[in-house]
Amino acid sequence: MSENRASFYNLAWRWHFYAGLFVIPFMIMLSVTGSIYLFKPQLDDLLYSDLMRVAPEGRMLSADQQLAGLMAAYPQARVSQYLPPADASRSAQFVANLDGRKQNLFVDPYRGRVLGVQDAEYNLQAVARSLHGSLMLGTLGDRLIELAAGWGIVLVVSGLYLWWPRGQAMRGVFWPRLGNRGRLFWRDLHAVTGFWGASLLLFMLLTGMTWTGFWGERFADVWNRFPAAMWNEVPTSDVQARSLNTATGQTLAWAVENTPMPVSDPHAAHRGHAAVEMAGSAGRLSLQQVVDTARARGVVPGYSITLPAEATGVFTIAVFADDPRNDATLHLDQYSGKVLADVRWKDYGLVARSVETGVMLHEGRMFGLPNQLLMFGVCLLILLSAVSGLVMWWKRRPQGRLGVPPLPHALPLWKTAVGIMVALGVAFPLVGASLLLIWALDWLVLSRLGGSRAVTG
Repeated sequence: MSENRASFYNLAWRWHFYAGLFVIPFMIMLSVTGSIYLFKPQLDDLLYSDLMRVAPEGRMLSADQQLAGLMAAYPQARVSQYLPPADASRSAQFVANLDGRKQNLFVDPYRGRVLGVQDAEYNLQAVARSLHGSLMLGTLGDRLIELAAGWGIVLVVSGLYLWWPRGQAMRGVFWPRLGNRGRLFWRDLHAVTGFWGASLLLFMLLTGMTWTGFWGERFADVWNRFPAAMWNEVPTSDVQARSLNTATGQTLAWAVENTPMPVSDPHAAHRGHAAVEMAGSAGRLSLQQVVDTARARGVVPGYSITLPAEATGVFTIAVFADDPRNDATLHLDQYSGKVLADVRWKDYGLVARSVETGVMLHEGRMFGLPNQLLMFGVCLLILLSAVSGLVMWWKRRPQGRLGVPPLPHALPLWKTAVGIMVALGVAFPLVGASLLLIWALDWLVLSRLGGSRAVTG
């Protein structure tokens, strides 16, 4: 083999390990925060039962009466969203800007009193979700998570190829050799957890990638299409529906994120359309009318109503259902009450249906507790694989240096693994860009400073 080719493969081998060291902290963080979010229903009931549970008594007040009770207690609140009680024992929830912060306000739907206030961005689940999706760093954090997830896919696929059994004993591949000690024990633990967890980890990474801000948006733009005729007679804005989703909360399904937000006609109220005053806004629909529309249209409980933020805004009824076949996204003209868009499962394409189903499985919501426990098991596998990989690297590093182990002797296998890395770098642009950047840095800086040998051993 020529010196240049050997140098290339050594370089790829080094950055394969460095990428692993970069990915491991993210995998640990994603596993921990994902485990917290998996058990959101149970943890919410445990931590916030005084806010979320009520004793049924008679008939529920109308949505407008609930809103009136809230405004009487907090007249300075600017309400942006309403979540009707999901069942008879649940409270109603309003999301509002209060004292300069986004807050969740819980209202007893039978008595109209405010049960309490919760910071919408700094409660356990909101923080776990924000860390999981963006490290609480906005766009920068989203890109780092996407980069780590993309590299995670590269490492799983190339690592699975390198570890795939080729005639050797099944011990150490399908089950660990528990009698071993030291590096071999950690090697077996890493290989076995990686082998059994590879397909599930790939599933978790790929379904999570659909929510990322760079690759995910472009994936949606290519594959998530609705018939253009759905919007032919609907006045639309340049804003997409994804603007309703935030790092700390999910309002509507992935399948409709790249659809346009319709606009309301401020003159509709003057042309004979139904119009009712609500909370002092003359000519706008009442909140109860929007609730009635949701019921009439068969939207399942658990939906939210996002209020219009401006004169041309719309009411948005959305449910991101545990069973994606019950997903619904409706936009209503805030003056006339006309349903401008009504998007359901039947309107989703094959890719959108697949993604939505995958996301529900990813979040442990589709089959209840068994789904939660399965995904929690995957999180534990990821944690074990990450920690064992870190220990294995530490034990195999060159003596006294934070370098990488020597290039394996089975170079034909590594050649194919490099090919896999390059192909996935093309499929995931941030991974590909990081590969080019790293290689350029190595060539321009490290090799010219003569530091490559000292750094990598």
